[in-house]
Amino acid sequence: MLFKQQVWLRQKLLVLGSLAVGSLLYLVARVGSLDRLQPICPIEGRFGARGQADFPLRALQFKRGLLHEFRKGNVSKEQVRLHDLVQQLPKAIIIGVRKGGTRALLEMLNLHPAVVKASQEIHFFDNDENYAKGIEWYRKKMPFSYPQQITIEKSPAYFITEEVPERIYKMNSSIKLLIIVREPTTRAISDYTQVLEGKERKNKTYYKFEKLAIDPNTCEVNTKYKAVRTSIYTKHLERWLKYFPIEQFHIVDGDRLITEPLPELQLVEKFLNLPPRISQYNLYFNVTRGFYCLRFNVIFNKCLAGSKGRIHPEVDPSVITKLRKFFHPFNQKFYQITGRTLNWP
Repeated sequence: MLFKQQVWLRQKLLVLGSLAVGSLLYLVARVGSLDRLQPICPIEGRFGARGQADFPLRALQFKRGLLHEFRKGNVSKEQVRLHDLVQQLPKAIIIGVRKGGTRALLEMLNLHPAVVKASQEIHFFDNDENYAKGIEWYRKKMPFSYPQQITIEKSPAYFITEEVPERIYKMNSSIKLLIIVREPTTRAISDYTQVLEGKERKNKTYYKFEKLAIDPNTCEVNTKYKAVRTSIYTKHLERWLKYFPIEQFHIVDGDRLITEPLPELQLVEKFLNLPPRISQYNLYFNVTRGFYCLRFNVIFNKCLAGSKGRIHPEVDPSVITKLRKFFHPFNQKFYQITGRTLNWP
């Protein structure tokens, strides 16, 4: 009889223990999410007269789920209208630079509850066929959002395409422009690596980087090679400055975003007049992947695609030295124009 009572008591304790653990896990999840459910502070000069009251993050989180269902066709347009959702033109654009970290920057900014990202590169301003479709076509490519949020898109080709600055100016002369850059030689090699991978996937041969970057006839840097030309940042920026003042640009250090993302993201929050919401909690280093991944809450984490962080081929050190010497005066001018000095050799 005593043995049966002990068994019964043990079973009861196991049930109570399970309930306690379950409750504890729920509270942990709840507390973790409450950190992101604090109200957003009013954002001066961006939200306008309406919506100056605090905006609940719970609604923003629900909206993200609602839009996901809408994209899958599970929510009607009437429901979206009832929730006061709209497709807005972007208030900020990541205009470049290719292989500078544009995707990482966009995904990290999307951690902020007041930011909504366009997932795909739309190529509206750099593609004549798309541009001919008109601004409403462009707007309809934007994600749904609350009026109090800001939409951001990124298309790295914008930075180097001649017609783009004027086209964006005609859409919004006060738009904020983000440029993420890496050390020019590293960026050029990364650019080459992506193209090389695409060639190898199609079983095609491709020249070595050294042969493309250095003109075999003159033994000087080949400025006709697109990967080199893209890394002359100041040449492209000067074209943009014909339309926009330097105050409307923010330079993101793409090399630092890899190793210390939070300080760079905090600078972008300030530039966009966003209340500080991205914290170290949202960023964790993935030892296996070798770079930072994103933590939206205790349940949902996200790492960038496996194609990010490709291993670069070995390049002749003398070529690297020649390229860095070539880029140096352009880098100095870039620092002078932007007011930001970066730790490039």
